[in-house]
Amino acid sequence: MRFFIYISFCLLVSSSLFAQTEQLAQNYLEQGQYEKALNTYKNLLKDNPGNYNIFFGIITSYQQMEDFTSAETLLLEQLNNSSNNPNILIELGHNLEMQKKTGPAQKYYEKALEALEGNPIQTYAVAQVFEKYSLLDFAVRAYQIGIKFSPEMKYDLPLARIYGEQGKLEAMFRSYLDLIEKDPEIRFNLIREFERYILEDSSNPANTVFRKLLVQRIQQNQDTIYTELLGWLYVQQKEFDKAFAQEKAIYKRNSQDLQPIIQLTMVTRAAGDIKTAKDILSFIIKENPSGNILLQANQLLMGMKIDTAVKSDYDEIDKAFQDLFEQFGKGIETLQLQLDYANFLAFKLEKIQPALVMLNELSGKTTNNFELAAVKMVLADILVLDQKFNQALIFYSQIQSLVKNNEVAQAARFKVAKTSYYKGDFEWAKTQLDVLKASSTQLIANDAMELSLLIQENALEDSTQTALKLYARADLLSFQNKNQEAIAVLEKILTEHKGEKIEDEALLKQAGLFEAEGNWQKAEANYLKILQFYGKDILSDNATFLLAELYNNQLHQPEKARDFYEQIIFNHPDSIYFVDARKKYRVLRGDPIE
Repeated sequence: MRFFIYISFCLLVSSSLFAQTEQLAQNYLEQGQYEKALNTYKNLLKDNPGNYNIFFGIITSYQQMEDFTSAETLLLEQLNNSSNNPNILIELGHNLEMQKKTGPAQKYYEKALEALEGNPIQTYAVAQVFEKYSLLDFAVRAYQIGIKFSPEMKYDLPLARIYGEQGKLEAMFRSYLDLIEKDPEIRFNLIREFERYILEDSSNPANTVFRKLLVQRIQQNQDTIYTELLGWLYVQQKEFDKAFAQEKAIYKRNSQDLQPIIQLTMVTRAAGDIKTAKDILSFIIKENPSGNILLQANQLLMGMKIDTAVKSDYDEIDKAFQDLFEQFGKGIETLQLQLDYANFLAFKLEKIQPALVMLNELSGKTTNNFELAAVKMVLADILVLDQKFNQALIFYSQIQSLVKNNEVAQAARFKVAKTSYYKGDFEWAKTQLDVLKASSTQLIANDAMELSLLIQENALEDSTQTALKLYARADLLSFQNKNQEAIAVLEKILTEHKGEKIEDEALLKQAGLFEAEGNWQKAEANYLKILQFYGKDILSDNATFLLAELYNNQLHQPEKARDFYEQIIFNHPDSIYFVDARKKYRVLRGDPIE
């Protein structure tokens, strides 16, 4: 027993010493001490003659010392002992390539491919050696040999990646689609590969090529896989109407499953394409699905109608709500619909008390903390609307206790900060906001950072915080849908605090309110002032893009719009508006866009 323990111990020590010595040789190579590396590797090879890592360590050492003859001699010996190994043939070619003997090197590469045909099981290994030396054309041919002689192997995937590295977009996407044809389930994993090349800009070459190939496949093959992928492409390009056409075709053909169309509605609405979202929801409702889906669709549609409504639409919307309550009832299953109606009563019809009574009754019907938190959130928002800030703060705090460590709790915490800001308690608001900068919810984190920065910059400049208090007042009036009053308060800031840091913020916010009121010329004037006096500050890209949008969509001056989109492209390449600006600039310039 002791003998076996002793033997095991010796083997362990020997293995450890070998690893340390091999690492030492590698370190010599990395440090440029090639003779030391060579001698160390040679000593290791005596006891480990079949170790390929050591063998190639010797080859690399010779090559770094420019002793290509010794490297070639060893490689030829190895080739004779390994039955025409294609990897050794590649190494011989690379050894010649290092001597700028490209012609002879190419002959060895061709011999390696010939050897591979007789032993295609080595396809991966051979292709990877070619890739290691950036011999991508030969790597492609290696994979093509593998596909020819071993079609059951998934060589299409690495082959497609190489085509991508070479910029051969059509060959790349065709290989990916061939792979999907063999294994449809792999398409979900390949989306990550597509996302490396597909951009929001539909004129991007990869987008154009992918769309062309998908259309060709759809014409040749009625499988819905390609229709799904084309719909996915249109979503990436934010062409939601086209994506809807693809999903509708799939639905009508064979699936009768509305869930993908409902998911598309959510994406479309979140992207701000309300018109297409409404069209999708109208289609879903017309299909008369099961009760829950029908309720969800109607609820979403009502929300969009409210978002785009003017006062003359309010009576019709109110009646529509009543019709839905008659159809679906006022139980807990219509909780969200009732919350939407409470918001509509308070914020649009200015019927605050009826909304609060309704919400208090609804809170008694809730069955879990999340439902109760949702009711309390709307209650608190309406109390802020009514300027009952302390009561609102109590409800927001209760929400954080009801759903701890949830995104809803973080949203409530942000609203605590925003309510404190409305009250003029800027120090406490900033304390809350600074915590929320690290929020896991990116939107909350960004909003918290922006508001914190606004408070910090303007509280430091003015110890009395007069301008900041006015700005917070305008912000509250905007929240209360009192746009004209908010505009007047912002005008006071611009008159009495001209030249202070808050001026560009006031100009931008006022411009947005002018647009909401349809006063395009005044909005234009504000944006131009920001660019004139604050052209190098943080809001300049906002003003530039919004001005371009104003010229493009409202003032119908495409030449001016194109000029300002161009300014985003050349002056603000890191802007969040860059992709949209480039796309719209190309449209206005008349570039052909698929």
